[in-house]
Amino acid sequence: MILAAGRGERMRPLTDATPKPLLEVRGKPLMQWPMEALADGGFTQLVVNTDWLGAQIPARFGETPLLDGHGALSISYSDEGRDFGGALETAGGIVRALPLLGEVFWVAAGDVFAPDFRFTQASVDRFLASGKLAHLWLVPNPAHNLKGDFGLSAEGLALNTAAGKHTFSTIGLYRAPLFAPPYCGIPPGNPAGIKAPLAPILRAAMDNELVSAELYTGPWTDVGTPERLAQLNTTPR
Repeated sequence: MILAAGRGERMRPLTDATPKPLLEVRGKPLMQWPMEALADGGFTQLVVNTDWLGAQIPARFGETPLLDGHGALSISYSDEGRDFGGALETAGGIVRALPLLGEVFWVAAGDVFAPDFRFTQASVDRFLASGKLAHLWLVPNPAHNLKGDFGLSAEGLALNTAAGKHTFSTIGLYRAPLFAPPYCGIPPGNPAGIKAPLAPILRAAMDNELVSAELYTGPWTDVGTPERLAQLNTTPR
């Protein structure tokens, strides 16, 4: 699943006429980078959630885009703006899309730039063997999030409480049962369009040692301001 429903308030005025995931980094829409990386890893069935100016995203990619050198994808869209008049936040959007997702699935934000991240079947296999409900990729804390989000134990568990915390990259693997009781009370498919953040669900599962994590140290940018976007587009690889 590619998360693409956010308004991108901090990116205004750039997002007044363009959804943030379609803003270009190095000649491609932001969200195309993880789309290509997923295709390269053999993950070709995608779900994209939309809201703000959401019609532009299927207009740009359609349902079966051919990405030069990366093969073909099949995209299903979860149109939160059309169905509910607004974005459902991360957990609400995931639960809404669950009928389109498998028992185990990737989630990545369409507005984060991680050009060297690789989505691999080996990662999925390790996750399946672990019995965990989620596996998160954490990154060194950027200047705008120096306190970090989650800790990381020596055994590879994500922690609520830790002396040092890392930032959640937004990239993760999940099992569908994470989005059901006791961790999530939203009915399957989220028919009422309940808005809900992801962090409380993850934190509850962390308390039961059901979330693993690892540190990713490759290039990573949360493209949250026009200045960060401009810096990416003026800095060579």
